[in-house]
Amino acid sequence: MTLFCIETPRIILRDWREEDIDPFHAICSDPVVMETLGPLMRRDEVADLVGRMHRMQADQGHCFWAMERKEDAQLIGWCGIIRGRPGTSIHEMPEAGWRMTPSAWGKGYVTEAALASVQWAFEHLADDAVWAITNTDNHRSRAVMERVGMAHDPRLDFDHPDVPADSPLLRHVTYRIDRTVWMQNRQQG
Repeated sequence: MTLFCIETPRIILRDWREEDIDPFHAICSDPVVMETLGPLMRRDEVADLVGRMHRMQADQGHCFWAMERKEDAQLIGWCGIIRGRPGTSIHEMPEAGWRMTPSAWGKGYVTEAALASVQWAFEHLADDAVWAITNTDNHRSRAVMERVGMAHDPRLDFDHPDVPADSPLLRHVTYRIDRTVWMQNRQQG
């Protein structure tokens, strides 16, 4: 079996390993990280989530990959492409997503990884667009989406089916970048 890997100047996006569970649990149980993403996760929930990523990679050839910083081989989060979940405005569409430890915030790692993920999607998937969703108030993620070249599509904003109706995280925004726009941006940039 060939191991998956995308390299950027500072990041490696790769298959998940068993030893990634504890550092990823630290990220997914950090109140700062999860403030706009949802409830803090237990270790067993993170292990299940990593297992789902393994299955997605095996079945579809992509997932939210482990994001490793090259300089110290530290797992700093995840980034990649999944298929949008049922009940969302992007069900079955390629969705770019990311999550990262706060100690790595503000250094451009997520943007670098997101750009590589979107590039991978347009090189390996037949879809005409890549999408991203987040809670309305997740301004950090929305800024990454805009740096990647995505545009907000308010017609597709929605209440997330996995979020309680009384939660401030219920309302989600939808962003997209079309293949033609991506190609034009790459030629210009």
